[in-house]
Amino acid sequence: MNEPVLIDATTLSRLDPAGLLQVDCRFDLADPARGYREYLQGHLPGAVYASLDDDLSDLGKKTTGMGRHPLPDAADFSRTLARWGWTPQTEVIAYDTAGGAMAARLWWMIRAIGGKARVLDGGLAAWEQAGLALETGPVERAATSVQREFDASLMLDTAQLRTALEQGEVVLVDARAAARFRGDVEPLDRVGGHVPGACNRPYADNLDGNACFRTPEALRVEFEQILGDRDAHQSVHMCGSGVTACHNLLAMAHAGLHGARLYPASWSGWSSDPDRPVAIGS
Repeated sequence: MNEPVLIDATTLSRLDPAGLLQVDCRFDLADPARGYREYLQGHLPGAVYASLDDDLSDLGKKTTGMGRHPLPDAADFSRTLARWGWTPQTEVIAYDTAGGAMAARLWWMIRAIGGKARVLDGGLAAWEQAGLALETGPVERAATSVQREFDASLMLDTAQLRTALEQGEVVLVDARAAARFRGDVEPLDRVGGHVPGACNRPYADNLDGNACFRTPEALRVEFEQILGDRDAHQSVHMCGSGVTACHNLLAMAHAGLHGARLYPASWSGWSSDPDRPVAIGS
């Protein structure tokens, strides 16, 4: 898909809300209930709330080596979309207060089931800075019937990733902060470090000082340096648990580099098996 992946607040405010599903993706790993509390206090008019844990992940899969935030089954995600009143003609607009770090996960999931989605550039702050009104309290939309499947070609499991790396078919890009990538610190997972052969591209590097995405031209130059002589489809993205990796996927799409893939299990999945190799340092 080559459609725009970002939208600014003013443009969004002028769209017909009847064709949109706006989704508030605020989430705090340290306080999982905080995002919903803040959503109730003020959100974009008509927006529903998506919990990273409850709606965009299946935490029941944690013991299977699929990472801290495994993707939900397609049937479960379809039920979530139905509860939100989504249809294949509905465009999803995702936003958060973290520079798109959480919203990008929903953007990728919608794209992966063949839907239309964009991320509000600058998030809730950009909406407020544009002088646009907020709404309080929960939002309920008329339920729909949804049956969708994830496009398996857009992701790799651990066995597929290992094979691709061994055969030199992909460049693996890790979106975590440099200190976690190097293994200097590891606050969340079993062990620190990174997948051997991976390169580091912290997702925060995609943003400017206002937590908006940098220009497509600037991002394209930097990602092309990472890709070298490979095309976008030969890049695979990971992070700690498959969430902020989607931010790099979004940034590449914003830069016109389409076809990159996700390793959903990411470091939390890879490192769950002590027999898998771990690299330390840069």
